[in-house]
Amino acid sequence: MRDWLATADGPRLLDVREPAEFEAMHIPGAYNVPLHLLREHRGELRAHLDHVVLVCRSGMRASQAEQLLTGIGMPNVHVLDGGVLAWESTGGPLKRGRNRWDIERQVRLVAGSLVLLGVLAGLIVPGAQWFAAAIGAGLVVAALTNSCVMGAALSRLPFNRGASCDIDRVVGELAGAR
Repeated sequence: MRDWLATADGPRLLDVREPAEFEAMHIPGAYNVPLHLLREHRGELRAHLDHVVLVCRSGMRASQAEQLLTGIGMPNVHVLDGGVLAWESTGGPLKRGRNRWDIERQVRLVAGSLVLLGVLAGLIVPGAQWFAAAIGAGLVVAALTNSCVMGAALSRLPFNRGASCDIDRVVGELAGAR
């Protein structure tokens, strides 16, 4: 994969994580186009991309992005298997910035805390354990639908929005990189 990405006519690498995650760690040469912006601007991006490799932390969001791009007729769309984590584990180069917790880690912290709170509250307030059950059900739905409402909500919090993505600049750079 590294050799293919390094060639002059190689694919463009789109990182679909949130800007704060991208800022913390990304593959050199990757363009940051968060999944929600990719949804909105996929037509513009398609006009400037022939081959594209999609990357996220572990592959889940990149797979969603792949469905979006193949759905509009892009034939040469690939997902970097295992995402940035797999890239790092194989010794791939990474550019590091301000370290922040990944959205997935934040979801695990918040969901686990809410479940624990619901169970403990159930010891005092009858029926409060149903709150924990609702969080568990939400996690099951997130897994089955390959989406995460809690992750989307957390990504909009101020500490996750330090960096930003200027989609017009990214599209311009992709147009010039052809």
